[in-house]
Amino acid sequence: MSADLYPVSRLAAVQAATARAGLDALLLTPGPDLRYVSGYEALPLERLTCLVVPAAGESFMMVPRLELPAAQASPASRLGVEFVAWDETDDPYTLVADRLGRVARVGLADRMWAMASLRFRAAMPATDQVLAGSVLRELRMRKSAAEVAALREAGAAIDAVHLQVPGLLKAGRTEREVGRDIHDAILAAGHSTVDFVIVASGPNGASPHHEVSDRVIQTGEPVVVDIGGQLHNGYCSDSTRTYCVGEPPAEFAAYYEVLRRAQQAACEAVRPGVTCESVDAAAREVIAEAGYGDYFIHRTGHGIGIETHEEPYIVSGNTELMEPGFAFSVEPGIYLAGRHGARIEDILVCTETGGERLNNTSRELVIV
Repeated sequence: MSADLYPVSRLAAVQAATARAGLDALLLTPGPDLRYVSGYEALPLERLTCLVVPAAGESFMMVPRLELPAAQASPASRLGVEFVAWDETDDPYTLVADRLGRVARVGLADRMWAMASLRFRAAMPATDQVLAGSVLRELRMRKSAAEVAALREAGAAIDAVHLQVPGLLKAGRTEREVGRDIHDAILAAGHSTVDFVIVASGPNGASPHHEVSDRVIQTGEPVVVDIGGQLHNGYCSDSTRTYCVGEPPAEFAAYYEVLRRAQQAACEAVRPGVTCESVDAAAREVIAEAGYGDYFIHRTGHGIGIETHEEPYIVSGNTELMEPGFAFSVEPGIYLAGRHGARIEDILVCTETGGERLNNTSRELVIV
C-alpha cells in the first residue's frame, strides 16, 4: 500500500491525540483502526494481534509467532515499532498488561471482538476501557490529499461500472443475474473486494438495503443500483443510480425529478463551516415541500474512507462543522412501499470553496 496513504507520521499524530484525550494507550486489534494507523490488514483470528500505542513511549505490536512474518512484511514495519511474538502457551493479554504497567484508561479498537475486550479487562481489572474511535475519529474524518486522491480513484472506478449497467439491465433477467455481472465488473474495474451489490427492481426499490433476489425484472420498472467495494489502494467506493427498464410510471418520473433536485441542493450546500445537519436539511426540505417527506426514511449521508460507513454522518442532530478533507455520501431517497423507490448517491469531499463530487455519471433517470 502507498506510503502516502499510511504515513509514518500518523503514528505520532495518534500518540498525541491519545494524550490529549487523557488516555494512557490505545489497543488496536485487526480491523479498520489498526489498518488506518499501520497499514497492516491483519487477519482477525482467535489469536491476539494488537498494536499498542501508548500516549508516551514506544509503541509495540503483539503478534502470534506464526503471524510474525506477515506482520514484519506489512506496511507496519515502516513504523519502527517493536514486534513482540508470543507463543501458543503464552497469555498475550497478560503480556500486553505487563508491558504497559499500571494504566488508568485505555482505548480499545471500535471493532475489537468482545472476547478480546473481556480478556483485556481480566488482565487489567483496574483500567477503564473506552472506544479508541473517540480518539481516532478526529484524524480519520480529515482526509489528506493522498486519501482524497485514493477516494477519487475509487469514485472513477465505480463510475466505470455504472456506465456498464444499462447493458446488463433487461426485462426477463433476475436481480441476482444482473448482480453477478455487476460483481464481476466491480472487480474488473480495479477493486480488490466487492462490499455490496444492490439491484432492487419494482417494489424492492422501496427497501433501501435490499440486495438481490430471484425476482424477474419487468418492463416499465425502476431499478435502484447501489454498488461499492474496496479499491486496491484500500479506500472505498459507493455510488447509487436509479434506472428504468422502459418508460417509467408517471408517478415515479415526477418524484424522481424531486429527488434529483434534492440531491443537487444538498451537494450545493456543502462548504467549510456549515453543519453536517444543514446538508441533510437541504435535501430534506426539497423532498418535504413536494409532499414526499414521509418517504425519505434515512439520513442523507455517511462518511467514507477505509470503511464504507464512517464519520461524519450527514444527519439531523449532527452539528459538527464541515472542514476541508471531510469525505461523505449525499444520497437522499424516496421510497413508496409496495410500488417502487429511487435513490441518487454521490461521494463528495469538502474543499476550501465547496463540495467536489467524486462520482460523475449522469444523475438523470437512465431509461434502458
